[in-house]
Amino acid sequence: MGKGQLKATLMSEDLMKRAIKRMAHQILEQNDGAKDLVFLGIRRRGVPLAHMLAQNISEIEGSKVPVGELDITFYRDDLSEKKLDPMVGQSKADFSVKDKIVVLVDDVIFTGRTASAALNAVRELGRPARVQLAVLIDRGHRELPIRPDYVGKNVPTSRNEVVSVKVTEFDGQMCVNLYSKTKEKTYEKR
Repeated sequence: MGKGQLKATLMSEDLMKRAIKRMAHQILEQNDGAKDLVFLGIRRRGVPLAHMLAQNISEIEGSKVPVGELDITFYRDDLSEKKLDPMVGQSKADFSVKDKIVVLVDDVIFTGRTASAALNAVRELGRPARVQLAVLIDRGHRELPIRPDYVGKNVPTSRNEVVSVKVTEFDGQMCVNLYSKTKEKTYEKR
């Protein structure tokens, strides 16, 4: 299922940067500074967002927060429904999560299933002191009892819409767009 017609631009690059800076301040405030913080960006677009948060914290606090990548492919409960041959990457964290405050970073939270898979993946890396969730966009429609700790923007959506976060690293631009969902063509057997 692809993106359909563009309905609205929800966030420009400036608004994204402002939201990420605000989230960085909230993370520092909630955790009494950057001590013991580590970020794990959920692949793909969560990774550059995690780097942006870490950069903001470095500018605010003067502390470097380690950033890693979390690949949740094999932890998804809907893997068989997605693709027969999933693209699998590798989680990359050159630091220990043991006794750390792990902030999982993702672009959009929808049903909560990605965040659930990320929690399972973190367990494979060790036992953190705490795990928190930071997302740029919360679009609602949760199927699991998961709530982000830090949100850039709440966007009420229908299930017939798609939220697309664009980041420079993958898309050559930064913005958040809302699309109407395209319907897949179905063919009846006769």
